[in-house]
Amino acid sequence: MNLDKQEAFVKNWLVEVLPYEIMWMNEEGNIVYANTQFCNRLGYGKAQITKLSILDINSTATPESWKNHWEIVKKEKVYNFKATHKNKSGKFYEVEIFAQFFSNNGKNLICAVVNDISQSSFYKNLMENTETIANVGGWKLNLQDASLIVTTETLKIFKTEDKDDLLPATIIHHFKDAEKVKSLLRGVIRNAAAFDEILETKSDPPQYIRAVLKPILKGDKIYKIIGVYQDVTEQQMKENVLQLFKAVIDNAEDLIYLYNRDGDLLHYSNSVIKQLGFSKKQLDQFTIFDLDASVKPDWWRDHFDEIVSKGSIRFEWLITRKDGTKFPADITANHLQFNGKDYNCAVIRDVTERKIRDLNLYEALEEIKSLKERLESENEYLQEEISIKVNADNIIYKSEAYAKILQQVNQVAPTDTTVLINGESGTGKELLARALHTHSLRKERPLIKINCATLPKELIESELFGHKKGAFTGAIDNKVGKFSLADGGTIFLDEIGEMPIDLQSKLLRVLQEGEFDELGGTKTIKVDVRVIAATNRNLEEMIKEGTFREDLYYRLNVFPIHNIPLRARKEDIPLLAQFFLEKYSAKAGKAFRRLSKKTIEVLMNYNFPGNIRELENLIERAVIIENGTTLNPGSWMPKTENLSTAEDFKSFETMQRDYIIKILNYTNWRVSGKKGAALILNMKDKTLFAKMKRLGIEKEIVLKK
Repeated sequence: MNLDKQEAFVKNWLVEVLPYEIMWMNEEGNIVYANTQFCNRLGYGKAQITKLSILDINSTATPESWKNHWEIVKKEKVYNFKATHKNKSGKFYEVEIFAQFFSNNGKNLICAVVNDISQSSFYKNLMENTETIANVGGWKLNLQDASLIVTTETLKIFKTEDKDDLLPATIIHHFKDAEKVKSLLRGVIRNAAAFDEILETKSDPPQYIRAVLKPILKGDKIYKIIGVYQDVTEQQMKENVLQLFKAVIDNAEDLIYLYNRDGDLLHYSNSVIKQLGFSKKQLDQFTIFDLDASVKPDWWRDHFDEIVSKGSIRFEWLITRKDGTKFPADITANHLQFNGKDYNCAVIRDVTERKIRDLNLYEALEEIKSLKERLESENEYLQEEISIKVNADNIIYKSEAYAKILQQVNQVAPTDTTVLINGESGTGKELLARALHTHSLRKERPLIKINCATLPKELIESELFGHKKGAFTGAIDNKVGKFSLADGGTIFLDEIGEMPIDLQSKLLRVLQEGEFDELGGTKTIKVDVRVIAATNRNLEEMIKEGTFREDLYYRLNVFPIHNIPLRARKEDIPLLAQFFLEKYSAKAGKAFRRLSKKTIEVLMNYNFPGNIRELENLIERAVIIENGTTLNPGSWMPKTENLSTAEDFKSFETMQRDYIIKILNYTNWRVSGKKGAALILNMKDKTLFAKMKRLGIEKEIVLKK
């Protein structure tokens, strides 16, 4: 016999003579080998056993669970667990399995050593010995005849002499969480699920009972339940106190000490080492008298008695560090009792920062008193002067003149009508465009903005309509135009008067047909875009000069909105100035809260040729230059030569007359009907005729002038 055969013989002989049940399985779960002990335990012959799989002997196993189990054993190499096996006659029994993964001649296998741990050995022995173990009682319930056997210790635990009090139907009422106990018992009876739980009773003080229940099976049916009760009240109470103490220590950032009545430092938080500078070796030897030389034995004794009598006391103290420095602390001393002994658990919080804040607050009190009268007068002025209206578009106003403009915005916003916003630079034309888009049916799609004045003439066509790669020198990639990006949404063409005349025809085509061609492209692109244009130039004069197409003007000017200058809405200056003050104060980290009355007077008397943009820049500069909480006049104020005069403005009736004439010229002097001026002005025909008569508006007179 060669050495390899001798080695195989020895291994097989060992497997057969060892007092364990042993089997080998392949990756599919098939049994490829089992020793005699395993075959005898299940009641199969060796020829029969190799025709079985793990699914035949473990009723809870499935192909999926076996696959997961294989991967776990393969990864862990060695794996220990418990399971339930079924023998040839159909009887179930519990086993403990020691599984090991290995390879043999290129084949992966699991070798399982199986040990029978059924109740016949463990639970029977436990029942027989509970009489001799303190605070442990056993019981057995036969489900066939409902007979109950209990030990004397079990009756003592539940303080009863009637064993029927321990039947499942009545035992649940002994416990605080009856529903949980009922669910556990249901799991034992219906699902053959054993449990081991610590349960709290309803008694006062409560008991803590450890309950262990185990179902006994015949075949696949439960015919008996065996259980053990153990009174673990003392251990559980200790555990509760220890858990509470550990939670306090582990979660607190404050200093925590635990002292006994003699003042010995029994325990402390890690923060004590960090903040006081003592080593752990030093602290382990310390008493309260070592930590604080000012504490004397008589004082400590009285202090400890007070803690015990009151349960908790709170006071302030100076804590001394190792280097002799001190810091103020807020101390909460709590009484704890454990195993009949009293303890002081002290929680100490450093209140240095709070003391500094208190001191600073006290020192600032006099200054606050001196400023009280001034602040009251400023607040009174603000209450009289400022009533801010901020709508959903962050447009700040309170003037009636600007309210009428926003009314026009609200009228046209829900439509797809092209809008032309005209007005001086800095009046906020882009804000109106945003408001038009926000309140339109296109608000879920983007608002694309483009400033025609900021783009070179040779690039504006590419920016608006896009281009293909190679369309011109420098076009190294395809580019999507702004009109394509705005498809389904809105495009805002700011400074439309700056658009080159040769490109205006292409824009007109988009407005009329909803289509355009990319530079270098071969396909016509269709888009659905609402156009909002804005300008500070007189487009009618540009038409006369030949720099703006007349047909494009009429296509853009479907619904004109004139954005009035800031000098025509004086009431809004304090509101806007306050808004910009708060905005730039926050950015600059300044403390400004309000404008002085004198500052507002100067701003109100200024004509602001640069409109809102000029006001914003003015306030931003003031925030940088000045300091304090109230913005007073300074070098940043506008020059007096730009102050407004009454001659700068037309009367309201003159403005009305000019505007009505402008609309009538647009409608070719048609007053009523679908294309009449009355519809545009949102007035009744009769009302418009009456107003024209009152203002002296007649076609012949106007034309002669």
